[in-house]
Amino acid sequence: MTRREIVLRGIERDDPPRLPIAYCNRDFDCSDCISVGYAASGFATAQRGMTEWGFVWEALDGTMGQPKTHPLADPEAVASYVPPDPYAPGRFDHVAEQIAQWPDRFIRFCVGISGFNQATFLRGYEGLLTDLYTDRARAERVIDYVFDFENAIIGQALQHPIDCVGFGDDWGTQKGLMISHDLWQEVFRPRYAAQFEPIRRAGKKIWFHSCGDVSSIIGDLIDIGVDVIELLQPDLLGVERLAREFGGKVCFCCSIDHQRRAISGTREEIFAYARFLRDALGAFHGGFIAYVEDYACLGMSEQNYQWIREAFHGL
Repeated sequence: MTRREIVLRGIERDDPPRLPIAYCNRDFDCSDCISVGYAASGFATAQRGMTEWGFVWEALDGTMGQPKTHPLADPEAVASYVPPDPYAPGRFDHVAEQIAQWPDRFIRFCVGISGFNQATFLRGYEGLLTDLYTDRARAERVIDYVFDFENAIIGQALQHPIDCVGFGDDWGTQKGLMISHDLWQEVFRPRYAAQFEPIRRAGKKIWFHSCGDVSSIIGDLIDIGVDVIELLQPDLLGVERLAREFGGKVCFCCSIDHQRRAISGTREEIFAYARFLRDALGAFHGGFIAYVEDYACLGMSEQNYQWIREAFHGL
């Protein structure tokens, strides 16, 4: 059985012969999942950190940082903004070669930081949230710049031999959603549903990453077709609660909790937690994928990273 088939059996809860494992930023030879993506194209970098969308990244430490400028901070700029061309030459020139390098792996095409998060980068976090409540039309125009671009990218990606489309859209704080659930359902659920539909029609899987406490929208995501929900702080939502309320309905991809255990846990704690995740979330003939990421920028030691690898591979 290939690694691709093991991942598919895990997602479909069809008794995979072992635990599927997805690596994020190193040691891809050990990963059952490989991510590919589109390339930025057709723009000249005006300054360091500039993106084709017009916002500029700034990192003050070893993390990816955050945008320090927002091209639509001035609300008057929203109407005249021209988003990047999703069909710009060169966006997919490298994809076939990347896929060919990993013939037995589950191939996930990643849209990258997507949806709501990308819209906040354009308008600014405070500006977009304010608009959602005070000028819905302007907020939705910014949001649709992002979703329309992504939908065109996804349409092109589906022409390649991929297994899945992955999204990265953080929605949670430590205590819940960043906006009300009702507003999320009104503005964002229909856009996600429309975005996911062609992926489902093509017979591909949908993989959705979201950090924070997003428990209130997990049911919505399952309803509109998400196959894998990636949560990197499972303690925040409650592993047993996830298993009780959603086990058997979706596949979870989770790490050793990045906020606490992965950073400061002992070897015994890490190994016990890996078993706990597998036994709770993977108890439905599958339904769990282990996630491994080197998070040295958050204080994860090399020793803890290696313990996490050993713990999951031992399962």
